This record gives sequence, structure tokens and C-alpha cells, in this order.
Amino acid sequence: MRRNRIPFFLPLLLISFPGVGQVVAPVEIKDPALRDLQQKYIDDLKIVGKDIVAGDYPYPFYLSRKLDIDEQQQKRGDQRSVRFDSFNGKTVLAITGNYYAAYPAEKFSGDQRARETFLNVAMPVLKVAVPRFQNNKSVQGYALEISHHILGRVMGVSMEHPENLVVFLPQNAALKLLSAKDETAQQAALLEGQTLLNATPIMIWISGKDPQLASSQKPADPYPEVAASSVQAGVEIALSSEGESQPSASVPSFPKPPKAKETPPVAPLPRDTSPEALSALRGVDKEVLASMSRELDPQAHFVSFAAPTFVAFRQGIYLELSLNTALPEWAGGSRYKLAALAFDGHIAQLIRPVLGYFKEESKFDGIGFSTTLHPTGKGPTGGVSEAVEFFFPFTALRCYERYDCTGQQLIDAGTVLINGERVSLDLQIAEGGSANR
Repeated sequence: MRRNRIPFFLPLLLISFPGVGQVVAPVEIKDPALRDLQQKYIDDLKIVGKDIVAGDYPYPFYLSRKLDIDEQQQKRGDQRSVRFDSFNGKTVLAITGNYYAAYPAEKFSGDQRARETFLNVAMPVLKVAVPRFQNNKSVQGYALEISHHILGRVMGVSMEHPENLVVFLPQNAALKLLSAKDETAQQAALLEGQTLLNATPIMIWISGKDPQLASSQKPADPYPEVAASSVQAGVEIALSSEGESQPSASVPSFPKPPKAKETPPVAPLPRDTSPEALSALRGVDKEVLASMSRELDPQAHFVSFAAPTFVAFRQGIYLELSLNTALPEWAGGSRYKLAALAFDGHIAQLIRPVLGYFKEESKFDGIGFSTTLHPTGKGPTGGVSEAVEFFFPFTALRCYERYDCTGQQLIDAGTVLINGERVSLDLQIAEGGSANR
């Protein structure tokens, strides 16, 4: 309940809220095919995101990774939601957001609320997104999920609660909708898609009036196989440190209906991590490794007796670089804090220079930075050294290289070992405190 909400029917100046970032990082998308699309068209997605937040809406509209949250929380929260997703078995450009209009329940029915949000938010968003991807054969449609609010009264007390609208349009229907010359043509295009209000299929009538059919039957659901009970609004997933999906306020994902029986895809052959395969890699990249060691040593501080080598790690092959990290005199605290300082002050500075030596990445899976931490002062660490290893897959490394991922996202997508034991490392928490976790 928010008592200071301006009711929907009162005038309000058009406002737009430019966001810092609107596109989900490829590394956060679990499905390999969707992740590849996200990476391939990342520049187009960024343009779409910026144009959306720069638009004018009757009430504040934010792209969001999480629906149904307070506006003040939304302002501070992650506003990246533009991504490729799967809806009704189709690859779609998906966009999720919170629209802070509050419709009085006594003046707006569910169909009317859906129509207002569609015309004032969904249509402007489609006008931005569709032209950019209309000729892209990989995009089969567009799926929007927008949360708005309902104002009502319970026992004389004003109450407010959210309501979620989902709009799906196949590519052809979206093109017809935007090129339509009148409401009749727009309505025909809209009926080729699907709309749901709080997971219940509805019809949006552009004219605002539901036509009376002679048979008293509503048009058939274009996707009858998706039952309303199977559609959930606001399902969200995030990559955990194990690389698996767990509930979290991260990447929104539309529900996936049961798949039809089909021939299972052929599983890719596992990476050959035999000693023979590792030895062959060393021979192929010998000159590149020697050049890298020589040119980057002033900043990398390679261990002189441990040359870069290929190692088998978690069913993959990684190039392991052995380093020495000198911590500043003031450094002290838990081993997690020391590891975080080593990443920010040393490892992160090496990633882009190292990646510059490797353009062909199909021969191995990532890079491991194995470093020994050497305290230079006489602080709380007592001069004890720690061994820290960071193993990062190329997908995450390239995302970080392009500034599409943060250091924390890179760490979350990789594996961190301290003295041989795997740990979860949160940079902000680790560097903010000194106690062991």
C-alpha cells in the first residue's frame, strides 16, 4: 500500500527515466543458444534499451529484472531486462518492466487496465524494438511483461496491489500491428498474438469495446496448449557459483510450456583432457605463451619456475598462469578480503592484456590465474601467504573484456579456490569487512 500514489485519472507530466544499463549480460543467460544470440546482437539490444528508457510515458516506466516492487526500490535496483528468451517454444525478444500507474478499480475493469497499459507502454516499446529486429530470422516474436497497479478499498481503507500484463506477438503480427492504418487492422494483428492478465488469457480491444459476436463465442486461443495455470508471471533465475539456476532477483525468464516429443539432440563430444591432448596444446601455442610471458611479466609477475601451462579442470582445459601478488602494506583481514583485493588490484588488470594473445578459443575453455598472495606489511595477516586460484571460462572473460559484465559477474561465472578449497567470493562484502565468513 502506498498512500502517496497519484491516481491514474489525475493529470501528470510525461516523464522519462534514462537508465544506466538495460541489457542482460550474455553470461547470465543459461541457455547456450539464447546466450549466443545475446552476445551476437548485444549492440542492437543496447540501442533498444536506451531508446525505451528515453521514451515518454504517462507515468514512470522502468525496465526491471524484478516485477511488483516499490518505485523507490526500483530506482535503486538493477534495470537490465532486455534479452532473448523463449516463449511458447519461440525465440523472442523479451522485455520486462514496472509501470507505476495505479488504476482505480471502480473505474477500470481488467480488460480496460490491460488496454491502457498496452497502448501507453507496450506499443511504444514495440515501436522501438520491432524495427531493429524485423529482418532478423532468429527472432520469431516479441514478449513483453509489464506490471502496473490497481487502487481499491477494503473496509474503507485504500489498498493497492500489482497486476502483471503479458503480451506476445509473433514477428509477422508485430509488423502488421505497427504498419496498420486503422484500428481494424491493428485489432486483427493483435488477435494473432496472445495476452494474459495475471496469467489469465484475455483480449485487448483497441477501440475499447468488446464486439458482440453472433455466436456469443470469443475468438479461439491461438495457443490452446498453454493453460493459464501453467503461466506464471515474474519467474526469475540467476547463475549461482555452481553455474546452475536458482531462485533470485536476477534474469527474468518467461515460463516454458511442456515440449512436444522430439528426437533428442546429439550431445556434444566431451573435451579431451588427456595428458596427450594437454601436451599437444603446449606445442601448438609455445611461441604465443613465450611472447606473453616475456611482454606481460612486468605487470603480471609470473612465477619464474612455473611457465604457463594447460591443465584439466572441471571437464575442461584451462591455460593456467602462475603469478605472485604483492598486497599493499595496509592489507589485512580474512583470506576472503585478501582474495578480493588480489582480484581487484592485480588479476582484473591482467585479463584484457592476456586475452589479446588469444583469438582462437576453440582449443581450450578458459584461463586460470593462480597466484600466491604476499603481504608486504606487518598487519593482521602476520606475513602468512595464501594461494588463490581464479578459473574463468572464455564466455565470461569476453563479456568482461567488452565491459558488458562486472568483476563480480565474472567471478560468479567462474570458480575461485583458496588454498585448494572452492569458495564463494563477494567482492563488496569481502572488501568491506575483515572477519572470516
